[in-house]
Parts: sequence; C-alpha cells; structure tokens
Amino acid sequence: MSGHPESPEGGAGAAPAEGSAGAAADGARSLEGGARPPVVAFRKVAKTYGVGRPNAFTAIKDVTFVVEDLPGKGEFVCILGPSGCGKSTILRLIAGLAPQHPATEGEVLVQGRPVSGPGADRGMVFQDYTSFDHRTVLDNVTFGLECLGMGRRDRDALGREWIRRVGLDVGSDQDKYPHELSGGMRQRVAIARTLILRPKIILMDEPFGALDPHTRMNMQDLLVTLWRDVEATVFFVTHSIEEAVFLGDRVYVLSNSPGTILRELEVEPPDRPSKQMQRESRFQETVYTIRDLISELEENRRAE
Repeated sequence: MSGHPESPEGGAGAAPAEGSAGAAADGARSLEGGARPPVVAFRKVAKTYGVGRPNAFTAIKDVTFVVEDLPGKGEFVCILGPSGCGKSTILRLIAGLAPQHPATEGEVLVQGRPVSGPGADRGMVFQDYTSFDHRTVLDNVTFGLECLGMGRRDRDALGREWIRRVGLDVGSDQDKYPHELSGGMRQRVAIARTLILRPKIILMDEPFGALDPHTRMNMQDLLVTLWRDVEATVFFVTHSIEEAVFLGDRVYVLSNSPGTILRELEVEPPDRPSKQMQRESRFQETVYTIRDLISELEENRRAE
C-alpha cells in the first residue's frame, strides 16, 4: 500500500503486563479523557466474512485496545498468535483495505476518527515483495511522491536519499528492476517506498518472514533505526516470537480463531543490536513465556 491506495499489495525480556481486559478499560478511559486522540483504538471489534451464509467465518471478535499518540516517538506494537487467528485482519482494518474493512461490529478509530478507507497517514509493507515490475528501484521508491504531485527532480533526490538509508547502493541499484534484486533488497525497496511518505502509522505484515536468519536480523536492526527517525507508530505482525520480543515496546498475544487479545506484554525496547539482545537471559525468559502460552493455545485448538 505504501500509504497510497493505488500502490501494489501483495524488546528484550520483561514481566507481563495486566490482562487485556484491564488494559482495554484503561484505554477506553484515556480515549474519552485525553487531549490528544489515540493513534489507533479498537472498540469491541469483530469481523465476520460471509455474514448470513452457511460458511460464515468470524476471524476476530471483541478486540479492544488503545495505542496512544506518543509525541516525538511513536510506539512499536507487535501482534502474535496462532495461525489463522486474525492478526492480518487487524492490520487491514487499520489500513482500511477490503475485504477486511469495514468491521462487522465495533469501531476502528485512527486519530480519533472512524476509518473510511486507505489514506496517506497509513503505510503498509507486506510479506510478499510488492513492487511494480516495470518500474526501476528509484521509480518504485518514489511512486507515492509521484502520486502526490511532487516534481521529478525533488522526488528523485528524496528517493535517492531513501535508497541509501535502507542500505542499498544508489549508484548500482537505483536503475535496477525488481527481478534483478534479492528478496532482502526488494523488501528494502518496499520499506523505503513506505517510509519516504513519513506516514503516521506503519503497518507491517510479516515483512521479514521469507528472509534467511542473518538477513532477517540485519533488517530488524535497520527497521529500528528507521522507525526512530520517522517517529511513527508501528503495528508489526509476525510468527517469530523472538522478532516480536526484540522489536516491540508492547506485544499483543491473540487467541485461537476467532481471535481476541488474551495477553498484553510490555517488553524492553530494542536499544542494542538484535544479535546481542537475543543472547540475554531476560530476553529468552520472555520468549519462553510467550512460547508456552501460544503452545497451550495450539493444543487447546487441536483438542476442540
């Protein structure tokens, strides 16, 4: 999405916070009383596909949370849970993308207003390497700026800056086409295409899931650096517990389908490289706690 509806689609250890019910109640109060509206708020949100049909399927139900607006910082929120629990549905409801949008029940608010569809205040990075095959790296990165009407000279200058910032070589890479790039390089292009617009909210749906472990760690460290610079709120879906515990300020653990938030955990922010933090005992303790919880959820699902 890259913050524009026409674009292609495709934390170390810490003690658990209170359960989602208490967090939701606190969030609801802050939603009513805060001077600055939350970046994102869900109020008893449910999404059912095929309503009224025999094969109707409810992906999420009673999802309630509030992510406050932190001036000059932004929060990194990771979403974990069993396969098929509705993690991506939550992201796409925030993005305003059909068929997930609109919600069947409840309210999805962005900066205090109901989501009506995609917008430039929200950028999305998918797991698939979403690029325009007929456009060069530079033209892919600057696509959103072109849609906004920025002149060629200015957008190319900014595009080259972002190519460099995501770790690509401007001289050798800007004129390449997506089929000439590795998976990691294509995902760097997707991140640059999103962040160049400086969206208020960045939505990431398993963006590093197809990368090898070494490249994945490098991309995690890069993402932390870029996130701090753009000061956005990030919602990050992943199947990797280690990735969530490293990247997140906060981790939501979802139940089996239909997904609802079972636990909210605050985790230590990523102030050291991924490779270093993942060796630490506190980090591993938090990973084990979450892994045990998700394993229990999976076992309960199989027993049903």
